[in-house]
Amino acid sequence: MPTNRALITGVTGQDGSYLAELLLARGYEVHGVIRRSSSFNTDRIDHLYRDPHEPGVRFFLHYADLTDAAALSRLLHRIQPTEVYNLGAQSHVRVSFDQPVFTAEINAVGTLKLLEAIRDVQDRVGRPVRFYQASSSEIFGGTPQEVPQRETTPFRPRSPYGAAKLYAHWMTVNYREAYGLHASCGILFNHESERRGETFVTRKITRAATRIAVGLQHKLFLGNLEARRDWGFAGDYVQAMWLMLQQERPDDYVVATGESHSVREFCDRAFSRLGLKYHDHVEHDPRYLRPTEVEHLMGDATRARTVLGWRPSVTFDELVDRMVDADLALARRELTLQQAGHK
Repeated sequence: MPTNRALITGVTGQDGSYLAELLLARGYEVHGVIRRSSSFNTDRIDHLYRDPHEPGVRFFLHYADLTDAAALSRLLHRIQPTEVYNLGAQSHVRVSFDQPVFTAEINAVGTLKLLEAIRDVQDRVGRPVRFYQASSSEIFGGTPQEVPQRETTPFRPRSPYGAAKLYAHWMTVNYREAYGLHASCGILFNHESERRGETFVTRKITRAATRIAVGLQHKLFLGNLEARRDWGFAGDYVQAMWLMLQQERPDDYVVATGESHSVREFCDRAFSRLGLKYHDHVEHDPRYLRPTEVEHLMGDATRARTVLGWRPSVTFDELVDRMVDADLALARRELTLQQAGHK
């Protein structure tokens, strides 16, 4: 039996799928939390799943929810993980303005319920559980006077998402200090991949650009083109998550590339990859603006580089190119199906 057993909330998401791959490759037994749905939403992890009746299976899925404290406690007692990675969240910043209460219940109070369940299982079993909390660069919010942002930068979230993440961040720090939990927060700046959800701006751009390239659509509507973000590759960032839990002492780390690019630059690179000019196809729609904008986020990952030995391996241009190439294959498949009479 594997000596390391991990529980991942949000395992069906972009980060969860990359993290599950990494842990399985390192010999872990991996348990993922999924929410009940009337439709399948496991496409990012389908390649990892095997029938649990088969011998040697090390990847298991469980129904639970961050709003259900009792279910979380039962699950932790049954699995008794050595590591817990909390990636589950309402993860869309713009949507958090439309659903602030739901965002707080999942991102803030849900994390507290998980921390309480971990504290309880540690007390009962007498074995430590290492905990990773997915914090976000959005907790920095409107701090234009300090760029790049680092662990000591003041927090000033400018969205319900950022505020909820900040609550979860400080509760994780509090449980570390009050109860001795090996609990670390990764303050991750924007990280993308071809597995990114299609409602996020980066994937929205690459998906639309490739569909425009093959003639399936003509325009892309976006909000703030001047917003600047520090974009890295999600596969690199889950390495940092794992490294945090391998340290003797828990701590908080900014994980970022140290470069920032505007949404406009992202559009330019994506459309140029396809031989197109973005300004011929991209139009502004004020409906996509946030009530309070965060104009510039760029991280200083010196602590992660020094203590964890972590380095990003994918450049901004390489990231955009791999997302465009993956979406171009999807667009061509969609075009073929349409031409064959399938809608």
